[in-house]
Amino acid sequence: MAAPQQDRTVRRPPGFTVQSRFRIVQLLRAVPIRWRILSIALLNSAVVIVLAVLIWNGSKVLGSAWDDVRQVRESDKILARLESETSRLQNLIHRYINQPSPDLFAEILLLREAVLGTLTNRASTDPMLSGSVEQLERVTSRFLDGFGELRTVQSAIGKTYNEQVLAPTRDMAGLYSIIEGATGHRDALIWPSLGKSREAFTSLLVAANAYYLSLDSASADEARRNTDTIENTIPVMTDLAENDLQRMALARLKVKTEELRDGLTKLSEQLTNRTELLRNTIDASQADAIGAIDDLSAKMRQREQKAQETFDRTLAAISRRVLSIAVLFLGIIMSAGVLIALSIRLPLAQIMASMRAITSGDYDRPVQGTSAKDEVGAMARAVEVFRENAIAKSKTEDELRTAKEKAETALIELNTTQQNLIDAERLAALGGLVAGVAHEVNNPIGISLTVASSFARRAEMFENDLKTEPLRRSKLDEFVRTSRDASQQLVANLQRAGELIQSFKQVAVDRSHAERRQFNLGEATDQIVSSLRPVLKKAATALSVDVPEGLLIDGYPGAYGQILTNLFLNAVNHAFADGRSGTITITARARGADDVEIIFADDGAGMTPDVQRQAFDPFFTTRRNEGGTGLGLHIVYNLVTQQLGGRMMLESRVGQGTTFRIIMPRIAKGQPTITDAAADGTSQWPNRTMSSN
Repeated sequence: MAAPQQDRTVRRPPGFTVQSRFRIVQLLRAVPIRWRILSIALLNSAVVIVLAVLIWNGSKVLGSAWDDVRQVRESDKILARLESETSRLQNLIHRYINQPSPDLFAEILLLREAVLGTLTNRASTDPMLSGSVEQLERVTSRFLDGFGELRTVQSAIGKTYNEQVLAPTRDMAGLYSIIEGATGHRDALIWPSLGKSREAFTSLLVAANAYYLSLDSASADEARRNTDTIENTIPVMTDLAENDLQRMALARLKVKTEELRDGLTKLSEQLTNRTELLRNTIDASQADAIGAIDDLSAKMRQREQKAQETFDRTLAAISRRVLSIAVLFLGIIMSAGVLIALSIRLPLAQIMASMRAITSGDYDRPVQGTSAKDEVGAMARAVEVFRENAIAKSKTEDELRTAKEKAETALIELNTTQQNLIDAERLAALGGLVAGVAHEVNNPIGISLTVASSFARRAEMFENDLKTEPLRRSKLDEFVRTSRDASQQLVANLQRAGELIQSFKQVAVDRSHAERRQFNLGEATDQIVSSLRPVLKKAATALSVDVPEGLLIDGYPGAYGQILTNLFLNAVNHAFADGRSGTITITARARGADDVEIIFADDGAGMTPDVQRQAFDPFFTTRRNEGGTGLGLHIVYNLVTQQLGGRMMLESRVGQGTTFRIIMPRIAKGQPTITDAAADGTSQWPNRTMSSN
């Protein structure tokens, strides 16, 4: 009855009156629900398509801007690589000038080719650098050509140093040796001047080498001073010469000293030229190259900034457009969704109100919306049919009440027995017992109630037909046939319920088995087997009995008989089902002075582990659809463990048969039955983990 209130609390936009809402809802209800829902999907699809087109167009602009940014960054990498390679080449050239070596020269050539390759293969083909790299190429070419000129100058310097500096010094060293050898003793007058000249020559060599290697101007000045010293000592030594060999060597020393002076002068000029060339060609060209690279990098940064601005501007524009269109379509979709939801929810609320009225017993309230053409209208018409059926059902229930009262007697007896079991049972197996009883008994009783109600309705219809038209033989025959079928079904199902109730009573070990006396186990076994012979003939099952004479039992022969009978019928129905042949063996042996062991075995189908775990549970059966109740082994277990005071064990394998091992005392323990246990509040249900079908 809450649906009308829900209608009153629906939130609606300003200016959206109840009348306008009702008109729109009525218009929408002329459209099937699937088309209403599909319209929302179409609106969503339109939004997706429009947004996709906007995003696609924007992505093209963004992609172009991003390509520019990426290309600028690639160009920056090329410029950075050129700058790094040229700087490294400059350092290698300086190292080569100071310390020439084949390895440095080879490395310079490789790096030179790398620089040329970067300019030719990458910079000239780069879309960002292709139009701005000519100056860089000229500067780099001048830088590399300067290295060639520098190598020429360096080669001339090496030649001058070897031929005009080192060669005269080698000759001068030999001449000094000749002069010293031509001097006979250390006390000669020429010796002080010769020592001074020789010392100046040694200093000259050191200074010349230092100047050649390090371009140290102080070393050059030192070399010139020592040359002057040598030239000044030659006339003195000539005047003090003692023989022609000394004079000839001194004259030759003067010539070589002049050659050395000229060589040092030429070497100084060449080194100065090399320094100028290195500074003006190599270093200046490198500086120009760095400047050109910096200019190109500045242009690249400007272009990157412009591309980034284009990218950001395009992205912001796309975001604004997408947001605007999304908000617009969202408003449209929400409005349409609210209207469509109202066109569905309001009629459904009316149907729910009608259903609540029906369930509360108010059958007089008509169902609204049955004239609508949509799916909800079909639901309303179905609810109206349900209301009419509920009215008919109410009338039928009154007619069935008398029939139900007859069945309630059996149910009351069942509930009483069930309550006794609940009081006696404290373990989890009781839940399965009560559920099994309720399931097995409710089925035939429910069928009986259904048949009785149908039969009553048929009788009422037959009575109405008699009042409105003459009785025809065909209708009478049909009524008799229907009545006969109904009565047969009632009898069969009520008999089934009676059998189930009787079996349920047996679970408590009926008092008919409680008669105690002394009996011979072998004779009792033979009597029971004799009563089972007719079943053996039908089942094609062989029976072997091996019970020794003289085993006297003080107990309950009735319980023992039911144990063997239930085990036998269980084997015939399950171990040798479908006409399968086999053998059943019953053996008994004394077990000490106080117990007897009885083994009931078959070589039939056997049991799975799952079936063994539930074998002794009440109402467990693998043939419930074939009429099995699942009480046989449960009754056996209770008789053995409670009335006889013994133990029962089960061993079975699939395809290898089943063995029941019973150990019971020769004198029964006199344990009370389940019914007696329920009376004094104790529980006799066994704690076990075995099962059966």
